[in-house]
Amino acid sequence: MPLADLVLTPPHSLLRQSWAPADMRGGGTINADGHGVGWYPTPGAAPVRHRTASPLWTDTSFASWAGAVSAGAVLAAVRSATVGMPVAESANAPFLAEGWLFSHNGKVTGWPHSLAALADTLPATDLLTLDAATDSALLWALLRRRLRAGEPAATAVADLVRTVAAAAPDSRLNLLLTDGTNIVATTWWHSLSVRHTGNSVTVASEPTDDERDWQPVPDRHLMLANSSTLDIIPLEDHR
Repeated sequence: MPLADLVLTPPHSLLRQSWAPADMRGGGTINADGHGVGWYPTPGAAPVRHRTASPLWTDTSFASWAGAVSAGAVLAAVRSATVGMPVAESANAPFLAEGWLFSHNGKVTGWPHSLAALADTLPATDLLTLDAATDSALLWALLRRRLRAGEPAATAVADLVRTVAAAAPDSRLNLLLTDGTNIVATTWWHSLSVRHTGNSVTVASEPTDDERDWQPVPDRHLMLANSSTLDIIPLEDHR
């Protein structure tokens, strides 16, 4: 599918959500602090990424070529920066490493002090090479370490959410991870919906249209999906 058909053209596309979001959960009013799109050009290929610190509605360059680039797996995000965190290209999702794409929708309360102990568990090189000095970039470093250690993706994501929630209560921790075939996502005090039709699956913070086949994912749940299966289970049940 062309990137434009996912990101730009639906009635409530990510483009519209950048300037007219429906559910921000107290995280600002618009998503004007940058955006990013990552995609897998062919099955099994390494992901490609486009990121910028400008609002999506101003990115005329992306709009000019998004209709000409097609992919079978895409992760796109717009950003409303938490007060005090940098507005920079490198602070935008998707984060990328070793075939994975990752995003975080939400906020870690008490940042950075609440995660200082967890940050101490990372190798110094991981801290020195963070994409940005943000909660999302640190979450990605913590998750990446688990993946590199061989933890299954669902276990790594679920355990990270529980660990961070214990260290920083009242955080909003909707995480999304994909390898281009499988999707792992969490809901932790933020909205998430999924559409699973035929051989495709779409996961979005806000449904991109008014069709009735969108399924809301309940709070405190883990969602596992690929083109043929969909499972939604309470986070506490996944150990």
